[in-house]
Amino acid sequence: MNLPEHKPENSPDALAPVFAGKTIALPESRQLDVLAGLFERRGALVRRCPLVSIHDAPDQAPIRAWLDAFIHDETHTETMGDLIALTGEGMSRLVAAAERFGLKEAFLTRLRTVRLIARGPKPGRTLKTWDIHPKIQAPIPTTQGIIACLATLENRAPRIGVVLYGTEPNQPLIDAILALGCTPVPVAPYIYASESETSAVTTLIADMAAGRINALAFTSQPQFKRLHTVAEKTGQMAELHAGLERTAIAAIGPVMADYLRAQGVRVDVMPEDRFFMKPLVDALARHWATPHGVLA
Repeated sequence: MNLPEHKPENSPDALAPVFAGKTIALPESRQLDVLAGLFERRGALVRRCPLVSIHDAPDQAPIRAWLDAFIHDETHTETMGDLIALTGEGMSRLVAAAERFGLKEAFLTRLRTVRLIARGPKPGRTLKTWDIHPKIQAPIPTTQGIIACLATLENRAPRIGVVLYGTEPNQPLIDAILALGCTPVPVAPYIYASESETSAVTTLIADMAAGRINALAFTSQPQFKRLHTVAEKTGQMAELHAGLERTAIAAIGPVMADYLRAQGVRVDVMPEDRFFMKPLVDALARHWATPHGVLA
């Protein structure tokens, strides 16, 4: 006799029913369809409301200056022999900028000579297109993970390039590089810009306040900034606060979670150790699978 296959209590199949009838709002823009698919395959209803889009930095002069300095850096007494890549988006935008300036091959050649340090797997996946691979990947894909990684490195370069996350200056990382006796050389190749029509954002806020959204999953700080800005401009701050109280708030990782808490937002869900989309979905499933995760 064939017995039914036993599913572990916390396996994805066992957790799938917790999403039935739940509406998840997703402000993600870069990989919206990927994240939406992960939820929809488990039976969730997904509200797509991308709050920001990504564009090249409007002032390309600093990008060109950085590329020139990076490419010709070997002629300097103090070289930029280490390069920190915080995002795949930043690396792809730099390659595109180098191509516009006629510097693509020189930039890729120089990339192959430096010690490339990636915050997580995305920069590596992006650079694989040009057969370039990070020398080091931080064990924990956060700013603190990069800082801890730098502290263990031998023969650190006198100057360390930093490809920033949007226009966020990442002062903790810059300060940590300075504390190690090195000079940070940052570049910000892209910016976040508002994408959603204001009406879509105001509707999302109203639906959260009315209890029609069960969870809101944040993957980047500009998403919350846009939500807050719209609420201020449209007189919906009370509704936003009420909605955030009624809705399960998920953060993709500790940086996002710390930022939300600093804004006075309760964080209900965060992956335990892997800060990517699938672990985020799994964490929300586990949250709802336990008695404390049941929302009224």
